[in-house]
Amino acid sequence: MEYDLFERRMGIWILVLAVIAWAAAQLIKLLLTYCRERRLDLDRALGSGGMPSSHSAFVCACASATGRLCGWSSALFAITAVIAIVVMYDAANIRQAAGEHAKILNYLMDQWAQEGHTPFGTRLKELLGHTPIQVLAGAVLGIVIGLLGAYFVT
Repeated sequence: MEYDLFERRMGIWILVLAVIAWAAAQLIKLLLTYCRERRLDLDRALGSGGMPSSHSAFVCACASATGRLCGWSSALFAITAVIAIVVMYDAANIRQAAGEHAKILNYLMDQWAQEGHTPFGTRLKELLGHTPIQVLAGAVLGIVIGLLGAYFVT
């Protein structure tokens, strides 16, 4: 099968657009934290959880750019759409539940330490997953960046 130069570079454009969507989501998290708390929290620049979901933005930009560049009925789009759905489900359900479990375990460890017992570990990270609204916001951001970017690439 013969590919022209654009087709050979299409994959890198899809990846670039996905990374741009991820970076945009992380920057929005950083800015929202700054506006809300009036402090620059650089952990938000690379951390998981929060508004909007950078995982959702990443996979939705990949899927929408793939659909636009490779065709909405292509096998590549189907694969990227399935992966996007799995990632978003995981972010809103499994990782969100793990964060709730971490809150409970941290509370129990704090209570145990107040009773004079030696803590048996470090605090668990509580901000792991996303609410459905955070996942939706990340998905919309990713779709917009994926579609607009693919439009300008072609």
